[in-house]
Amino acid sequence: MGEVEPGPAGPLEPPEPPEAPASRRPGGIRVLKRTMKRNGSRHCLNRRSRFGSRERDWLREDVKRGCVYLYGADTATATAASASATASSSSDLHLVLCTVDTPASEICAGEGRERLYLQLHGDLVRRLEPTERPLQIVYDYLSRLGFDDPVRIQEEAANPDLGCMLRFYGEKPCQMDHLDRILLSGIYNVRKGKTQLHKWAERLVVLCGTCLIVSSVKDCQTGKMHILPLVGGKVEEVKRRQYCLAFSSAGAQAQTYHVSFETLAEYQRWQRQSSKVVSQRISTVDLSCHSLEEVPEHLFYSQDITYLNLRHNFMQLERPGGLDTFYKFSQLKGLNLSHNKLGSFPVLLCEISTLTELNLSCNGFHDLPSQIGNLLNLQTLCLDGNFLTTLPEELGNLQQLSSLGISFNNFSQIPKVYEKLTMLDKVVMAGNQLEVLNLEVLNCMSHVKHVDLRMNHLKTMVIENLEGNKYITHMDLRDNQLTDLDLSSLCNLEQLHCERNQLRELTLSGFSLRTLYANSNRLTAVNVYPVPSLLTSLELSRNLLECVPDWACEAKKIEILDVSYNLLTEIPMRILSSLSLRKLMVGHNHVQNLPALVEHIPLEVLDIQHNLLTRLPDTLFSKALNLRYLNASANSLESLPSACTGEESLSALQLLYLTNNLLTDQCVPVLVGHPHLRILHLANNQLQTFPASKLNKLEQLEELNLSGNKLKTIPTTIANCKRLHTLVAHSNHISIFPEILQLPQIQFVDLSCNDLTEILIPESLPATLQDLDLTGNTNLVLEHKTLDTFSHITTLKIDQKPLPTTDSTVTSTFWSHGLAEMAGQRNKLCISALAVDNFAEGVGAVYGMFDGDRNEELPRLLQCTMADVLLEEVQQSTNDTVFMAHTFLVSHRKLGMAGQKLGSSALLCYIRPDTADPTSSFSLTVANVGTCQAVLCRSGKPLPLSKVFSLEQDPEEAQRVKDQKAIITEDNKVNGVTCCTRLLGCTYLYPWILPKPHISSTPLTIQDELLILGNKALWEHLSYTEAVNAVCHVQDPLAAAKKLCTLAQSYGCQDNVGAMVVYLNVGEEGCTCEMNGLTLPGPVGFASTAAIKDPPKPTTPSSSSGIASEFSSEMSTSEVSSEVGSTASDEHNTVGLDAGLLSRPERRCSLHPTPTSGVFQRQPSCATFSSNQSDNGLDSDDDQPVEGVMTNGSKVEVEVDIHCCRGRQLENSPTLRENSPTPCLEERARGLVFGIRRQNSVSSGILLPVSKDKTELQKSPSTSCLYGKKLSNGSIVPLGDSLNLIEVATEAPRKKTGYFAAPAQLEPEDQFVVPRDLEEEVKEQMKHHQESRPEPDSSEEGRTELAEEFDTAL
Repeated sequence: MGEVEPGPAGPLEPPEPPEAPASRRPGGIRVLKRTMKRNGSRHCLNRRSRFGSRERDWLREDVKRGCVYLYGADTATATAASASATASSSSDLHLVLCTVDTPASEICAGEGRERLYLQLHGDLVRRLEPTERPLQIVYDYLSRLGFDDPVRIQEEAANPDLGCMLRFYGEKPCQMDHLDRILLSGIYNVRKGKTQLHKWAERLVVLCGTCLIVSSVKDCQTGKMHILPLVGGKVEEVKRRQYCLAFSSAGAQAQTYHVSFETLAEYQRWQRQSSKVVSQRISTVDLSCHSLEEVPEHLFYSQDITYLNLRHNFMQLERPGGLDTFYKFSQLKGLNLSHNKLGSFPVLLCEISTLTELNLSCNGFHDLPSQIGNLLNLQTLCLDGNFLTTLPEELGNLQQLSSLGISFNNFSQIPKVYEKLTMLDKVVMAGNQLEVLNLEVLNCMSHVKHVDLRMNHLKTMVIENLEGNKYITHMDLRDNQLTDLDLSSLCNLEQLHCERNQLRELTLSGFSLRTLYANSNRLTAVNVYPVPSLLTSLELSRNLLECVPDWACEAKKIEILDVSYNLLTEIPMRILSSLSLRKLMVGHNHVQNLPALVEHIPLEVLDIQHNLLTRLPDTLFSKALNLRYLNASANSLESLPSACTGEESLSALQLLYLTNNLLTDQCVPVLVGHPHLRILHLANNQLQTFPASKLNKLEQLEELNLSGNKLKTIPTTIANCKRLHTLVAHSNHISIFPEILQLPQIQFVDLSCNDLTEILIPESLPATLQDLDLTGNTNLVLEHKTLDTFSHITTLKIDQKPLPTTDSTVTSTFWSHGLAEMAGQRNKLCISALAVDNFAEGVGAVYGMFDGDRNEELPRLLQCTMADVLLEEVQQSTNDTVFMAHTFLVSHRKLGMAGQKLGSSALLCYIRPDTADPTSSFSLTVANVGTCQAVLCRSGKPLPLSKVFSLEQDPEEAQRVKDQKAIITEDNKVNGVTCCTRLLGCTYLYPWILPKPHISSTPLTIQDELLILGNKALWEHLSYTEAVNAVCHVQDPLAAAKKLCTLAQSYGCQDNVGAMVVYLNVGEEGCTCEMNGLTLPGPVGFASTAAIKDPPKPTTPSSSSGIASEFSSEMSTSEVSSEVGSTASDEHNTVGLDAGLLSRPERRCSLHPTPTSGVFQRQPSCATFSSNQSDNGLDSDDDQPVEGVMTNGSKVEVEVDIHCCRGRQLENSPTLRENSPTPCLEERARGLVFGIRRQNSVSSGILLPVSKDKTELQKSPSTSCLYGKKLSNGSIVPLGDSLNLIEVATEAPRKKTGYFAAPAQLEPEDQFVVPRDLEEEVKEQMKHHQESRPEPDSSEEGRTELAEEFDTAL
């Protein structure tokens, strides 16, 4: 379908731009070209010059049509250059319209190019073959990213921002001069030899690598040149001639060339560079990641090259500098050709007999040639990441081969050629397809000591005879599917890795066993015989063990024992009193008591958190004198043992974590016995005071956490802790600011959620203070002078004072959030959060968490852009899976150049009205990539909503990455970069790392209490159940988020940790409709009067602790509004019929959305009127107040639907009681026929009195909608003078514009509903109005029509 016949202009073929008639190609296929202008500041396309209308029409005809942006060669350098480069020609970027069947050759013919080049992720540039189809490449790329809709793929392909990931060039953008080791070059006068017999002649002189190349200017392109090796030679100054150097080679046959320079600068530059060459031997050439198809020709004249690195290029075979010519490197010993996509093994490489190291990883090889046996000197051969299934027998000829890497191939068994390679001591076959572990094969390889079979498909093990293997010492079986493992025949086994299998029982030989790692299995028994006398490290965490194995208690040299996350009920006395044990991890078990210590033990680290301990052994601190770290958090401790028995304490304890216990003030004096204490965590206990005399003695204290207690003050003696740099005391009752601003090393202070009222600060603050958190202190008032003093602090977090209430806070009663972020031991915070409590004009909310791991740039970018992207996508699709997926994919694209090398985990939660489930008021849609997770608390139990995309926790993703031949390093990271398989950013790791998110949706019910968002560090240290139980009874969401982060840090987290807690209140009591007092129709069609319930008290949204890194509600709302349009307009815009049809509906909460069917389906006939009330509540035309209408001086609006209730029998609804919820189901069934709405600020619910001056009232954005219609873009169109209700209703059929183009007579199904108690009065006024109405003159008609120009619904 790649052919478009020329013809008249039509939808199938847009006409060529008149300025580019040469874009017609000779093949009969017309590729349309448009020259694009570039933005000088950001090098992006101007959106106004993308397409013309005819081009767009042509593209819409077929989704297989699209465009390709063709960049010029100078574009790549312009993006990296300074502002001077932005003035490049506007013709450096062409827009070429084509189809998915258009090959590159045809585009080249139309553009006058010889070839096209493709650049991926701003890195490598590859030459396209003539038959490759550029547009199809783009479509395939977008499809693999996660786009499914062909129309959306067509739109994304036309987006110029895609150039940061995929870009086409008409010429190769990079220059070759800097690739071939040319240091200096120029045309100078040269004389050969030391004597003066030779004449001076003009020659081209090149200093390349370690050689001086001299050639005639005329013959320099033909290869006729003289090469002078400079390694070991000399560079001397010629004194008889100005600016002249003598270059001499080494050896008996040394040659000399005299080179005369014209200027002193050239002379000095050549002398400096050549002196470096002769003094240092340059034998390694690194040309990796240079998009090379062949090596530069000058390299072949550098005789000293021994190692050549060509990794990540596109090397070809049959080219002047291709792989077939590498035999010219006579001294080449090492060659790296990994990631070159060769497809087949270059046979001519087997002729380089000097090679000792050859790396051919990730080249798509399916087999190896038999000629590889000719490389007799080869010692290292790396073939990882290919598609090999067998190895040739000739490989056995390489008797010097000591390292062979065949990981991540397709081997189903261990190749037999290993038996011949006697120099090999390792079998490295990770990431293959082995299903059976045959020990008999390994028994035939007496030279093999290390076996790496991780990440295979091992399920069973086969032992054909009982003969033991005395050779294997190390075995790695991680990430397989083994259920039982018996390696007792490996009598010399020293180290075993078998983590993340499904093992139930493990049997080993203990003769030589030194280390055993069996974490994350289902082990109930571990048998080792005999007792491993050499065992030093034993890790059995995250299993189902009920007791510590007896043989482990008898191990005499064990130093590290990790049995955390098991089912242990006791710790054997022999373990705790071991004379070799230095680190004991028994956290997350069911231990109730620890045995008493009788003798001194060398224990240094003891982790007993999350057990059932009520007390610690009395002799713990007196017998464990080497104990430096103790974590006893999350127990039921009520007291602490004494640290000393005599006058002087010998305790060496430095880190003490006692968070989440039952400790009282009586434990504080015991702490004095630890004079070397540096870190002390006593959060979430029952402390009421902290004696000043005791704190005074903790002089070495550096970090103190007292949050979550009942403290009222921090002792003034804290000023004696001169080394203190962190104080965390949130969620107490502290009313007096502690004296910490005089500490010389203080950096982080968290006093949020207390009762502070004022701060007394010194004249100067310590320069080290970086973070001060004062949020949640509702009574704290900071003066301007104080704020100025705090201005130098990097992060100052204070409560944002509530702004005058606006319509944007309508949903604040449904949800509120709190955010906490802590840097931990890191020196920077790489977490950002997004919180928009009022999203999409107040009908939803958006919350997000972004974790950049080691970078802080991408989380900040995502925080600033992702809400705007979601708002755009929600307007394009109502399918939650579609708009959430597109939000992530578009955000991935918008990261631009920053996302090429950096990546970030992302979590996004969107709450919106649920239109699919009538039993639910809201639905929650959660999408995530990476390791950030969201958990919903439903009926007090956790409900995980996210998926962790990591190699260790997602076997499907790990298999996908393996199938695409990524190299997974031993620390379980893709190409050694990240453990995540899906991220936003890291585009250079495509297709292994993708941005497509996991998406889940759930309707919110009244049982849903809260939502917790957290990053990887939070969920690594807190289970879902513990996190929910920890915060479900905390009233303040900010205090809840702070508590989660504090718990994570006390449980051992040293990394960045972030938590956001969103409290949900989606019951009927949270209604904030304007129609709080509804008058529903009675059985005869007239509405009954209803009392208007009292407005709720103003509610202040919960402030967040992360002002520096979080969107506040006000800021986010304004930013989102800026994308939609202005929020106010003072211009009297003319509104026609079509515009008048788009009425602004009354403000409704999401529990009671405006009905979309039934009585309100005929919106063009639904009118909203405004009537002015005088200050005393009387109508301007009446002497008495109207019953059923508010008489407090507020502006009222009466809504009348003259096309509603089509013959439907309306029943009387009960009168709304004070503070009763609005019956939304009855409203939907019966229709809102007559109602009174309050125009006021949403969050406060207080009625606004009517100003006497309407002009002044219109100046306020919150009240401008009283006299104007709010358009879809947020602007306000002022209405005309308000009309009397009876007059408008009577004359409605005669109107010519607006909503009043109604029939002259009411239809039988239509009813004009008036309150029953006003029926007689209305009839009287209508009769009187028709009798007394005078005939309008022409001037009045003109005036009336002019007023009707703005007569639209509010």
